[in-house]
Amino acid sequence: MAGDIRRIGLVSDTHGMFRPELFQALADVELILHAGDVGSDEILDQLETIAPVRAVYGNTDAPGRPLLRESIEMAIDGVRIHVSHGHEVGSPNPERLAAKYDADVIVYGHTHRQLIARVGERLIVNPGAAGARRFNLEPSAALLTIVDGRAGAALVALAKK
Repeated sequence: MAGDIRRIGLVSDTHGMFRPELFQALADVELILHAGDVGSDEILDQLETIAPVRAVYGNTDAPGRPLLRESIEMAIDGVRIHVSHGHEVGSPNPERLAAKYDADVIVYGHTHRQLIARVGERLIVNPGAAGARRFNLEPSAALLTIVDGRAGAALVALAKK
């Protein structure tokens, strides 16, 4: 239906820590995409109480876990979305990711640095790290919105523990 807003939660780099602030931050999303360095499967179980979850491996996640994929390729209302951790391109940045992946929206993690950027019309999002505070960076997640085939994103600050 024209004008409907689709809301997708974006999370990365939880490293085994679930912040209760995620319940409020992602309360109205229909899906959560986790961009890797999950930690234990219990993190995914907790996120599942908010909305269905799809997740990818990060460089610290053990291989062979059935709940994690190498990457996610999907489309929502005609918007093509790619999710991977980003470490597979070395030091990920918007230009490298846009050169490697042909998607309208590219979601990644790894750097723990929040970022929303455009490369041409393509949206590149790093939701930052939702786990323990590291590297003097504030914990965060992001909200991806899709309206009438156009994607936008906003960062959501989490507690400073």
